[in-house]
Amino acid sequence: MLTLPLEPTDDRANPVFKDAASCQAWLGQLQLTNLQLAHSKLLAQIKELNRYPMRGVERFNTLELLRETVGFVQEDFAKKLIGKPLPLNESELTVLLSIVQLWQAMVEGYQRGLQAYISGEKQLSKHGALLCQRCLLYSGLEIFEHLRTGYEFSPRLWRQLHELYAYAEQQQLHQIEVSDPPGGHSTSCTGSYVKTLLCCYANPAQMTRWQLQQMNHWLSTWSDSVTVACNYSISKNDAAPLAADLSGTQGLQRVEELPHNEWVRYLAMVPLSKQLRIKIILLQQGKTPQQVGLGDQLDSHACLELIILLHQCWCEDKHKRLNSRRSASMMAALSYRPDGIYAHLSGKSLKQDNLNSLALKQIETLGHALSVEQKQMGTGYPLENWLMENENIMGVRLTRTDTTGGRLRPRQLIALRPGNVQSFMLGTTAWANVTQKGRLQIGVKYLPGQPLPVRVSASGINPAKVEAPAFLLPALPSLRTPASLIIPRDWFKPARVIEVRHPDGKVLDVRLGFSVERGLDYERVSFTILNPES
Repeated sequence: MLTLPLEPTDDRANPVFKDAASCQAWLGQLQLTNLQLAHSKLLAQIKELNRYPMRGVERFNTLELLRETVGFVQEDFAKKLIGKPLPLNESELTVLLSIVQLWQAMVEGYQRGLQAYISGEKQLSKHGALLCQRCLLYSGLEIFEHLRTGYEFSPRLWRQLHELYAYAEQQQLHQIEVSDPPGGHSTSCTGSYVKTLLCCYANPAQMTRWQLQQMNHWLSTWSDSVTVACNYSISKNDAAPLAADLSGTQGLQRVEELPHNEWVRYLAMVPLSKQLRIKIILLQQGKTPQQVGLGDQLDSHACLELIILLHQCWCEDKHKRLNSRRSASMMAALSYRPDGIYAHLSGKSLKQDNLNSLALKQIETLGHALSVEQKQMGTGYPLENWLMENENIMGVRLTRTDTTGGRLRPRQLIALRPGNVQSFMLGTTAWANVTQKGRLQIGVKYLPGQPLPVRVSASGINPAKVEAPAFLLPALPSLRTPASLIIPRDWFKPARVIEVRHPDGKVLDVRLGFSVERGLDYERVSFTILNPES
């Protein structure tokens, strides 16, 4: 039986609508032009409705009427969070909390209906599967909102999702197909449950918002091909099953990580793996996304890239690479934004002049260059303290230990100085999220080679040259990696000629070749030196 907590109803509750008819009239006059006000009214009235004592069937009919408006307002309101760096500021965090509260209010509303069904209300006798599916659906939407915003969610949501599915399974409601408008397709409790499990298992922190939205849309149909069972079998060369503990507070795990017991359920991934492999082959052969059943107006290359990624996450052993990671942790200093990175690598900000002749003489007298600490004094760009974990040669996971700091996005350039190492390395943020305790976490992908801070300039419409920080990455023959240049985003044009000024004053004219990768605030490009003898 269900043990999820529900506050008792209250005779003093007074929602503006108390049945489906009055709800329909209220929705008809709800102004959606002021999105924030409309959202606030919906949240307040649904919460009040949840407190109001009423027949289960009338509550159910009222909630069904509210669904389309709630979905529209939630999706529009969530656009306020698109592309926001983490952690969110106070007003953005208020938006996120309002969105997840409304999803949870919908869960609790349908849970009250489910409670009436369990109590034996005859008019709900045929709606058991539908009530369970709606509870699972809105629990999943609450989780998904956290995923696409980059905030870890409470383990309470896993317990809620698992217990709802366990109840549906115990009552033999989990496989019954129900209608799910406004999407217009049929699904089941199993389909809704599997969809949320797979969304969370697909490395969502490393996905763009578009990829998350697309995955969520595709899973609305794909999830029905995945079965959930009490046992499993493994065939050689086939996708291994994944496991979930209905009594736990985690999502999917590999079967080896989860000891078998009566609460463990196994997702058979072979049918979905075959389906994805067929789509990959067809896209590689030149079929359009629409021809492959992925929707229209989609970029074929982006779809192919995403489906390959999803197959790797769900159907291949994505955890093998973790064997090469070091679990030991150490502190690191971090800088971001090209200006700040340049200042810490060179020892001076871009606006500062070169060392004067007296300083140069002092260096000559001392017989060595200034230390990292000496160089970084007065750069004007403070370093942040982060904890390095799970490092391998490709990258590392970092958690900020400072209580305050800047805001970061995926694909942003950073510089990292581990432990007592004197030099910095360059990397890019592969993903970013905020933990339950409010700590910012990022995954960093290292850029190869020891970076050299340089200044680049080019002539545009204005005859005066614009100077910007850049970084030269050396050739690494052992990795068959040629030298490359990290320049500001939007500077790159094929065959464009720019000046590169080294820290020692040497100036090179280089011709840009092709773009290797493009990030939020940088572009890594190939180049050819035009005056190698200068």
